[in-house]
Amino acid sequence: MRDRRLTAANKRVADPSLRAVWPGVSYVDPEPYAVHWPMVDLMSSPEGHRDRQLLFGESVGVYEMHEGWAFVKAEKDGYVGYVPKSSLAAVPAPTHRIAAAATHVYERPHFKSRDLMRLSHGCSLHGQTEENGFLKIAEGFVPLVHCCAIDFRQPDPLTEAKLYLDTPYLWGGNSRFGIDCSGLVQAAFLACGIPCPADSDLQEAQLGEVLPEDAPLARNDLLFWKGHVALVADERRLIHANAHHMCVTYEGIEAAVQRIAAQGDGPVTARKRVALASSRSGE
Repeated sequence: MRDRRLTAANKRVADPSLRAVWPGVSYVDPEPYAVHWPMVDLMSSPEGHRDRQLLFGESVGVYEMHEGWAFVKAEKDGYVGYVPKSSLAAVPAPTHRIAAAATHVYERPHFKSRDLMRLSHGCSLHGQTEENGFLKIAEGFVPLVHCCAIDFRQPDPLTEAKLYLDTPYLWGGNSRFGIDCSGLVQAAFLACGIPCPADSDLQEAQLGEVLPEDAPLARNDLLFWKGHVALVADERRLIHANAHHMCVTYEGIEAAVQRIAAQGDGPVTARKRVALASSRSGE
């Protein structure tokens, strides 16, 4: 059975690659668009529940515009779903990315000018010019100090994950304004140029190599439970978005394992290590 989250097909249209297995619909190539709202829920159906979120500037392929909704596939992870048609626009390719935890878009290139929009870490921008320490985009001005080049790759996932400390827990969330366990891991690894799926079950199946039970844990290793994932900070602590604390927080590894088991969510199902370009030096 095909995974709905990754199957670019509905009752009217499908990706041409599905021609042999999804009959009776129109087969269309996706058209490139980008998210033009600060953030938008990617839904399982029009007016349905949130599966994930997409951020400002993220690229999507649009298969269909129908009754005010767009059926899309996210470029970053292949996740498919529905967003309001009005949340998308055809825009130039991004040149920069928000590297700070969050930022504002200002009316003028000055910190005292009116703020027009809040953007999360990970948003993509098309810069036009630089002025007075700000990056000019079509919507206004963003502090350059909060930006990095679109192709910059952070060498350490934990450094990225720490930007989300104290972020409120939000099921299906993908931003500094609300995030869940798999959203945190995805944000951290994507910032390092490491492909990462959206949900913890897919991450457990696709990311890294399984560690032997007696292997010591190291910075940036991953611990998985059924429906949960955490990033190892050091030999004693992990960082994760969790509904127990309702935020992104550090927690002792042993304490977290015992607490999660006591809550009835079971034991750790996998310990995995992802190959990184950088060394595993500690802080």
